[in-house]
Amino acid sequence: MAEEKGLARARAVYRNRRHRAEELKAAGKKVIGYLCAYPPLEMMTALDIVPFRLLGDINEPISKADSCLPSVVCPFIRSTLDLGLKQRYEFLDGVVMAHSCDVAEKTAHIWNIYLKPDYFHFIDTPHTAGPSAVAQHRGLLAAFGKTLEELAGKKITTRSLKEAIKLHNRQRALVRQLYSFRKPDPPLISGVETLQVMVALMSLPVTEGNELLEEVINEVSRRQDSPPQKKARLLVWGSILDNTSLIEMMEGLDASLVMDDTCVGSRFFWPDVELTEDPLDGLARRYLVDVKCPRTFRQTNDGGKTKDYRADLEARFGYLKEYARDWNVQGVVLQSLRYCDIHGYEVPQVKDYLKGLGLPSIYIEHDYQQTAMAPLKTRIQAFLEILDRG
Repeated sequence: MAEEKGLARARAVYRNRRHRAEELKAAGKKVIGYLCAYPPLEMMTALDIVPFRLLGDINEPISKADSCLPSVVCPFIRSTLDLGLKQRYEFLDGVVMAHSCDVAEKTAHIWNIYLKPDYFHFIDTPHTAGPSAVAQHRGLLAAFGKTLEELAGKKITTRSLKEAIKLHNRQRALVRQLYSFRKPDPPLISGVETLQVMVALMSLPVTEGNELLEEVINEVSRRQDSPPQKKARLLVWGSILDNTSLIEMMEGLDASLVMDDTCVGSRFFWPDVELTEDPLDGLARRYLVDVKCPRTFRQTNDGGKTKDYRADLEARFGYLKEYARDWNVQGVVLQSLRYCDIHGYEVPQVKDYLKGLGLPSIYIEHDYQQTAMAPLKTRIQAFLEILDRG
């Protein structure tokens, strides 16, 4: 049988994420797991270390993590820790985690205590995005680099780091090109297929991921079986979506998911790293300032001197206006995992901003489990009927 390529390859990796990582580990590569969007992948790539995104599993009942974390915290984090405790990530050489939220911060240290990885590093990422925070973040990344060098047994050079940045920026450019295939009506690639590609990229070395993207882009640009035209074009915003179930449900209700703002989609891949003279300067700014996650506090464009609510909303969510315009979005699904404070508290302001744009939206909250999808179907269906009536 010929080796799978393009969308078939992405689907295979999505369904068995660890297979390629285990092959690389057996071949002598070091594989480091990372949680959330904040550890800089370029620094691992510069040392020929394979970054592997830690995700949960909505089909796996949580049975071990509840002994370490209360049940009233983020179910995604609990699921990820649960898989770790069940030794599903035993192939990793270590983990790097960041202060994406308070639950993730506590979980990082619980992971270190209970799983005792050979390598562990925690980046205490600042929660503001001003110049002093960027300078602090640069120092934290420098410290991270030193521990990586000890693990790899060699130094990160300016040249190797710049080459790694170029590789990851190339991947981001390819992702943006792939997303452009969702602009036509009907889109040339579905939301389900897109998410499978994104998860696959987080499971492969960057060079293999770039090859996969090039295959997918070539396939999609030539395909004769693109998704059919549907009644509504949706954008989904919010907490992590690393499983296709919710998207399958929406696209099964005569809607096309044409754009997203989640950390396994555009939020993770959109901003490039600026190629600064000292690469750490560009990395510090990209991962702290340019990644648009509500875990980071952002002031209005005038530094907060003007008490203008709309200006504050525009400074925080203005990119959504561009998404809505360029992808011809007709409605927005705001979704948050239960107990995800950083997204839940943001919802009223996002809804206000979208209302100001004349964009209808619906907010849904769900658990990180397969059985949580069914009760949402009726609400999404009702929202789509409202959009259909105009």
